[in-house]
This record gives sequence, structure tokens and C-alpha cells, in this order.
Amino acid sequence: MRELVAEALGTLLLVATVVGSGIMAERLTDDTALALLGNTLPTGAILVVLITVLGPLSGAHFNPAVTLAFLVRGQIAGGLAVKYIAAQVAGGIAGTIVAHLMFDLAPFAASTTMRTGLSQWWAELVATFGLVFVIFGGLRSAPAAVPWLVGLYITAAYWFTASTSFANPAVAIARGFTDTFSGIRPLDVPMFVVMQCVAAIIAALFCRWLFADKQPR
Repeated sequence: MRELVAEALGTLLLVATVVGSGIMAERLTDDTALALLGNTLPTGAILVVLITVLGPLSGAHFNPAVTLAFLVRGQIAGGLAVKYIAAQVAGGIAGTIVAHLMFDLAPFAASTTMRTGLSQWWAELVATFGLVFVIFGGLRSAPAAVPWLVGLYITAAYWFTASTSFANPAVAIARGFTDTFSGIRPLDVPMFVVMQCVAAIIAALFCRWLFADKQPR
């Protein structure tokens, strides 16, 4: 139960940060680039904090794609993986509500921001592959640095991907319920989720090969 609460709470705080900082940025500036920066830095920072604090409890997935990658590698049981994903999605939606209420908005508002097309889908595949690669690479070479590696990777991926790097099905679903700076039209969410899950599976298999221990010759 503590593991599931940690996953739900971590995803809640992550989404509240993504959505809340987006609302704040949008209210403070009309400059889109500056607003994106105001959305980027808090997201990267909160990931470092949440993974450091909650990692010892649940592994700090906060992301169904990450949980799927661990499942593919046989590092989490199927039943627990399903519970993790349910907790993450529920926590993410709750995070949108929390952010909206802080800024005196209705709890839910379906997004009208269109994010679709081959470039967006490819960007999500790249972003999610990179995230899973960073996690498994970090766990192999520098486990204590994983919070910083993930936070810095997402900070960078906000800017080098066309989609601003959702890389997380729970976050994508939650952002469908906010018609603010960080929103995504609900119609566009399913394809984002598909690309994220495909990327997670590819990355998990690739990392299994790349980081395998060398066999003696």
C-alpha cells in the first residue's frame, strides 16, 4: 500500500507542478519561449526532489511507460505493475485538479490544444526512449545520480523535442483535462500513449543488450 501511495502522490505532485507552472508562466508573460522556460525548470527540479524522496519506497516510477519497461525486463511483477499504473493515472488526474484549484479554475477543462502529426508522435517516441535509456543506464553506472539524470534529461527534452517531451502516459492523460498552457487535446492523447509505450518496450530491450555484462572470451 505504501508503494502505491508513493506512486500516486509522486505522480500527483509531478502533474501539479507541470500544470501549475504552466498556468503561472502563461499568466506572467505573453512570450511563449519564456513561458516554456517557466514550465521547464520547475518540472526538472520537482523530478529530482520526488525521485530522491520517494525512490526508496516505490522506485519512483511515476510513469506507466517506465513501469512497462521494468515489466519487460522482469524487474516488477505483472500484478504490481498494473496497480502501479492505476495509481499513477489516478494520481496524475488528481494533480490536474490540485493545480486548477490553486489557480481558481474549474477542476476539469478538456484541453483544446492540438498536438498531433508524425513529428509529434516521433518526438514522443524519441523522448520516451531517451528517458528509459537514461534510467537504466543510470541505474547501472551511477544509481545515486538517477534523480539528477532524469531531472536534467527532461529539462533538456522539453526543448529538443517537438512535443516538449511528455514521455509519460499518466501525464499525457492528466494534461488532457487542462485547457491551459500545458494541455493536450483529449483526442490526441491515445497516440501519444501508444508511442510512449512502444518506445519504452524498445528501450527496455535495447538497454538489456547494451548494458549486458560481457561474457569471457
